[in-house]
Amino acid sequence: MNIEHFNLSLNHRPAALLPQGAFSKDCLAVSENCCNFATIMKIGIQRYWNWGLSVLVGIGMFLFWYVYYPHALSYQEQYQLFLWTGDYFLEKISLPGGLADWLGEFIVQFYYVEWLGTLSLALLFMVLQWLTARLLPKTWWWLSVLPVAVMWWLMGDINVLLSLPVAVVLALILANIRLAKSLSWIDFLILPVAYWLIGPAVWLYVIIQAIQIGWRHLWTAGWLVAVQLMVYAWLLPQWPLQQAMTGLNYYRIPLHYPQWSGYDKDMYELIRQDYLVRNERWDDIVKRAGEYQVRTPFWSNCVNLALSQKRLLADRMFDFYQSGEDALIMPRTRDLTSMLPSAEAFWRLGMVNSAQRYMFDTQESILNGKKSGRCTKRIAECMIVNGHYQTAAKQLDLLKKSLFYRSWAKDAEALIKDETKINTHPLYGRLRQLRYKENFLYSYEEMDKMLGLLLMNNNQNKMALDYFFGQMLLKGNLQGFRQYLGLAQQYGGYRQMPLGYQDVMHCIQMQGNAPGSPYASYVKRMMGERRSQ
Repeated sequence: MNIEHFNLSLNHRPAALLPQGAFSKDCLAVSENCCNFATIMKIGIQRYWNWGLSVLVGIGMFLFWYVYYPHALSYQEQYQLFLWTGDYFLEKISLPGGLADWLGEFIVQFYYVEWLGTLSLALLFMVLQWLTARLLPKTWWWLSVLPVAVMWWLMGDINVLLSLPVAVVLALILANIRLAKSLSWIDFLILPVAYWLIGPAVWLYVIIQAIQIGWRHLWTAGWLVAVQLMVYAWLLPQWPLQQAMTGLNYYRIPLHYPQWSGYDKDMYELIRQDYLVRNERWDDIVKRAGEYQVRTPFWSNCVNLALSQKRLLADRMFDFYQSGEDALIMPRTRDLTSMLPSAEAFWRLGMVNSAQRYMFDTQESILNGKKSGRCTKRIAECMIVNGHYQTAAKQLDLLKKSLFYRSWAKDAEALIKDETKINTHPLYGRLRQLRYKENFLYSYEEMDKMLGLLLMNNNQNKMALDYFFGQMLLKGNLQGFRQYLGLAQQYGGYRQMPLGYQDVMHCIQMQGNAPGSPYASYVKRMMGERRSQ
């Protein structure tokens, strides 16, 4: 008998041959088993899908920051100096939101190692998504990506500090571990402590509780406002009320807030160039400059510095955009970014005092009052080169309390105990030979003269030679260029006249009427800009 005949025979068996009620009980059991199986499968799918979504969020964040925006992480790390001391912790938690600020800086310090910092940030976003999913109805778990997307977009503003997403995560943790919901009076005690540790982000917890418990919990909103006002009146009278109510340490610039501008392409391009300068990736700077340019002095400073380190400045300087007389070195500008490539140029030229002054001004321009690990290290190096060992030791003592600058600071501390080691050091010893031998004052308008004096001080300083001629050309000093051109032949080490200088001489001979000449194009553009002013 085949299968089909067997099934047919079963379907035609008389009902009397079956036990009474067996058919209905079997069907009911099968139905219950199917329902239970479907329920288990549904719960399992929701659970694994949520975990899978968390993993996808983590992978996406890791790839985004590590592959496309590592320079953004470097930018954040260089404007803080996390110290592993009890005093530093107490200083942080002495203000509302201090715990979130301390934890945010704790994570940001790992940005110094790109993969480690990116992994830490990806894990934070995974926790943000997972905590949000736990608070949502089971069928709405997919909406947990919305806070992740909003926070990711907010962080496109370079002045948003990591303390903001950390504070949001802490508020969500509090909402997830909240004790018996019927005991709403417990928030009378929780909210003051939570506000002091998290900051105004604790409002997220209040909103979540109001949604879960209902109108009976609305009194906590008034209580939180009262707590904020009391803290302001008694403990924060020196702070603006607006900042005390909206957060002291979520944003780098006081009394400013994210502009929802996202990831501005030009801004992040400048941050990328500074990141490449910091890591001495000169080839990458030149390559990137050929693909995308930002018409600012900052961009020109970075590109020209890279060309000088490759000994290509005399050949290719005017193949790239030049902003004007400030294209090699910018004048002093009181902000936390603009002077960094100029400070690096000063350092490599041997103008150590100017490098120290630019780095110091940059650090003092950090509006939230934090130190900079990058600036502190360079200030200490300048002091070592200049022989100011006691003041250098103070900077080194600070760096020794950090994680990633500690080993360098210990090595430098051992170095300053032996003068001969500094004189023979491959970098510091060389800078001692290149620097000016006498201190004097000068104005920015005389930068070409200062570069000429630096060259005369040590005619082996080929970077000073290239910058000297480059600065004259930027100013349009063609007479000086022709007068001192012999110095390039004498000290430049060129087998033939650089292509850029050949182009300038051709432009001079043709009295500026030289189609296709990069320098002629620069002069024409600058003359047009001056007429328009």
